[in-house]
Amino acid sequence: MLEWYDAHARVLPWRVPPGSGEAADPYRIWMSEIMLQQTTVVTVKAYFERFTARWPTVADLAAAEDAEVMGEWAGLGYYARARNLLKCARVVVADHGGSFPNTEAELLTLPGIGPYTAAAVASIAFDQPAPVMDGNIERVMARLFAVEAPLPGSKPVLKAHATRLTPAERPGDHAQALMDLGATICTPRSPACGICPLMAACFARAQGIAADLPRKAPKKVKPTRLGYVYVARRADGALLLETRPEKGLLGGMLAFPTSEWSDAPEEAPPFEADWRDTGVEVRHTFTHFHLRLTLRQTEAPMDLAPERGEFVPEALFKPSSLPTLMRKAYDLSETDHDPA
Repeated sequence: MLEWYDAHARVLPWRVPPGSGEAADPYRIWMSEIMLQQTTVVTVKAYFERFTARWPTVADLAAAEDAEVMGEWAGLGYYARARNLLKCARVVVADHGGSFPNTEAELLTLPGIGPYTAAAVASIAFDQPAPVMDGNIERVMARLFAVEAPLPGSKPVLKAHATRLTPAERPGDHAQALMDLGATICTPRSPACGICPLMAACFARAQGIAADLPRKAPKKVKPTRLGYVYVARRADGALLLETRPEKGLLGGMLAFPTSEWSDAPEEAPPFEADWRDTGVEVRHTFTHFHLRLTLRQTEAPMDLAPERGEFVPEALFKPSSLPTLMRKAYDLSETDHDPA
């Protein structure tokens, strides 16, 4: 695997090329791993480069304004990651002198770092022999050892196989080699077994079942929740926005006011007004449910002092600072507000 990795490693903005002699930057490895959770490499690249250009060190990030970080994160989803990113950076600076701990156990004590991220940072940044288990490596292990038990129940077995294979020499490169193998050759569909460096050792290939693994337990049907989203504009173009509570979905993000999200929500406008039914529905899917928000609009008086949120002047408003759900609401309201 290491020989194959030396010749075929992907070029990624957070990665130190094999054989370069450079030391990996724990900050950049940690940042990339947090961003890559539930997100593709293609999507993460641009976000990673913007974040590290704006906040090149963990101390820079720790000193950043929450709203600025959340704004840069908009579009990456799973916003609890962004909140934990800031919490973790501040703990590293305040409690660890600005240096990430170098062991898996110590990394696990930091906010937002779970078993996968701790193993990845310990392995890749500090060359510790911690087995890293992402989706690519799980797939490689399932095929290499022909593990037919479905995920997620088979995770402990797959990790046990990966642990036995993790070498004492260059464990970080070994982990990245397996990630690259899964991303480029041992792909979910139509794996390129004929050019795989593990071809001769792969039990699933020998049995002709590589493309069928890993098996997965049937997915549960996602429920649908309903609600209302309220877009209020003043005559000068200012929009009513509020910061959502820290806990919960879209926590700490800038958003249009909404009702509760439930099976039978009640209207909950941010102020009394003639809220127009636009006939538009904002649709979005979260990890565990689908969401459909009925869009309501109104033009607010210039002298209104709202009980919820505040009016953001048009010149200061950046649609890119909104989470994806709210950007959808904004785009749909713009279409309804100005058909031209």
